Amino acid sequence: MTSGNNGATPPEDDDPFGYLYADGQANGAQPPSGGGYGYPNSVNRVRAVGQRQYGQQATTAQYGQPTVPQQQGPHGQQAAHYAAPETFPGGGAPTSPQQSSHGGGRGRGPNTKGLLIGAIAVVAAVVIGIVVAMANGDSGGGKKNEGQASTAPSTSQSSQPSPSNSNSEASEENLPTIDAKALLLGGGAATASDVKGAKADGGVYVTGFNTTGASVTWNVSGIPKGGKYSLYTGYSVPGKDATATLTINGTASDSPVGLKNYAKAGEGDYEKGWTKTYNYIQLNKGTNTIKVSCENGNQCDALLDQMWLVSGWVDS
Repeated sequence: MTSGNNGATPPEDDDPFGYLYADGQANGAQPPSGGGYGYPNSVNRVRAVGQRQYGQQATTAQYGQPTVPQQQGPHGQQAAHYAAPETFPGGGAPTSPQQSSHGGGRGRGPNTKGLLIGAIAVVAAVVIGIVVAMANGDSGGGKKNEGQASTAPSTSQSSQPSPSNSNSEASEENLPTIDAKALLLGGGAATASDVKGAKADGGVYVTGFNTTGASVTWNVSGIPKGGKYSLYTGYSVPGKDATATLTINGTASDSPVGLKNYAKAGEGDYEKGWTKTYNYIQLNKGTNTIKVSCENGNQCDALLDQMWLVSGWVDS
């Protein structure tokens, strides 16, 4: 080999598959057997792993081995060259973990805990909203029903009495009440207890009232204030209606005491005929005189057992 001829052709003209062509065979190309391209005296560039030393400057340039240029770093300092992993001691890459340029430490992954907490919060908010909506829907329905007008007819004030066998109104108002035996009797009226069912103490009632001039008088005291009151009278009629005259503080009322057969008793059945009636009256503060009597034009076949007061003009 001379300096003017290194192999059959220059390295850049070597064709590794030249032995396949007629001109290559004419130039002596052979199938590769070792390390060349198949041409006689061809350059073998194969070298063992790790043989090349990077970072070392070649002193003499040989054909097929280019010179590695010296790189310069900052003024007066030599730049570091890349070193292949196989050149490290032990033939491997450095095993120490790389640290970030922001102070080191292992990189952090996505914040899955925060995402889970956020998802739970969203679900909780939705559930609370549904519960509140349902609660508001139920509440709104109740208010709507409350606001609807009632279809039941209203009760108008009436001067006519209604039947009942209770005198609880008197105790609720804490106003005076009186039994038959405490009433002032006149005109042949008397007390008895033969007929059962009277509400007065001991079952005592007033009899003999079915005579013109017969009367019962109640001198009532303790009226807290002047004004409207309802006077209740307990009585029994024998299966037919009766009436009486009402006088308040010496003045006769235009409305009679209506002693009607509200109990639906049979004729002559005083025991079943017990009921009550009421009249609207005006009283003065303090003491007042209330009188119920059988006058001309009245039908007075009745037994009387109690009288009591309720504040205001009630309708039952």
